[in-house]
Amino acid sequence: MTLTTLQLSHPKGTVCYREVGEGEPLVLVHGVGMQDASWEPQIEHFAKTHRVIAVNMPGHGGSTALPQGSQLEDYVAWLHATISALGFEQVNLAGHSMGALISGGYAATYPERVKRVALLNGVYRRSPEARSAVEARAKEIAEGNINIDGPLSRWFSESTADQQAKEKVGNWLREVDPVGYAVTYNAFAHGDATYADKWEEIRCPALLLTGDGDPNSTKEMAVDMAKAAQDGMVCIIEGHRHMVNLTAPEQVNAAMASWLKQPIRTNG
Repeated sequence: MTLTTLQLSHPKGTVCYREVGEGEPLVLVHGVGMQDASWEPQIEHFAKTHRVIAVNMPGHGGSTALPQGSQLEDYVAWLHATISALGFEQVNLAGHSMGALISGGYAATYPERVKRVALLNGVYRRSPEARSAVEARAKEIAEGNINIDGPLSRWFSESTADQQAKEKVGNWLREVDPVGYAVTYNAFAHGDATYADKWEEIRCPALLLTGDGDPNSTKEMAVDMAKAAQDGMVCIIEGHRHMVNLTAPEQVNAAMASWLKQPIRTNG
């Protein structure tokens, strides 16, 4: 599995991604501050049955950053350019955190291109208090005050599985380009309601998964999105937080495998 660079149309620059396996395409989009390697357990598992493409979002993992002030719609447009450049007519699409926001927005905007969509630890209609907190963090990051201890304390418990994943995630956060991180986090902070009214139009099988201990991507959000979608399924992983795909990979992989077997409904 090698890192590949793909030139997108001007002015989106390049996207770096990893690809492995054969079969139906499964595109994976990571969260803010992460990289394609954050999907390692899913890449290894689903490469046996699918053509897996783990993309590095703008400003992460070598992909060109989007301009200052870019919002969620710009990241959805970037994903559309990426999927089109890869030559896919339809994909199975899974995103984590910011990647979940992008994936949900993509399914709403380009329904004919999405066979199934999965949102892992996604956010949906934050409370005023939660919105205020995340916007304050975005402002601090934009000013150059990047403190990785905050997200690590929110994302992980003291369990052994969490601590093993925490070390990897901490290293990825230290490696991220600060400018790309700031632009993307700002879009993440302001994107939870961008496509919220479109969920009732999403007809393809939709998996809404999170950890019951995630304080920001709550189980209530997952349930509300599943109820709004026409074919939504909820999976709540007990005893886990935000990086559930790393801390509970077997449970997440099982849920995603079930999702990938769901019959296709017309989503156009």
